[in-house]
Amino acid sequence: MTTVEQTEQAEQVKESPVIAITPVESSQLFGIGHCPVTNTLAIQFKAKADAEPNTGSIYHYDNFTSEQFSEFKSAESLGSHFKRLIKPAVEAHPYRKVA
Repeated sequence: MTTVEQTEQAEQVKESPVIAITPVESSQLFGIGHCPVTNTLAIQFKAKADAEPNTGSIYHYDNFTSEQFSEFKSAESLGSHFKRLIKPAVEAHPYRKVA
C-alpha cells in the first residue's frame, strides 16, 4: 500500500470510524455507541417490522462529546431525547448514514 493510499484510508476511517454499538432498551433505537476520539455518536435504528432483526440503518452524528453521550445514554427515554435534542440540532451535529 502506498503512502497516498494509506492517507486516503486514514481519511475514510476518520470520516466514518467503526464504532461499537451496544443494544439498548428502546422502542425506536436498536443500539448506540460513541467514539470519544472523533466525538462521533453512532445510532442504529430498529429495522422495520418485516426486516431481519439488527438490520436497521446506522447513522453517525458529529461533534458529540463524551458528556453529551453520558446524558443521552442515561436519559429516561432514548427516543424522546434523540427527537428533542439531537435530531433537530443538524448544525451542531451534522449526520450521515453509514450503513
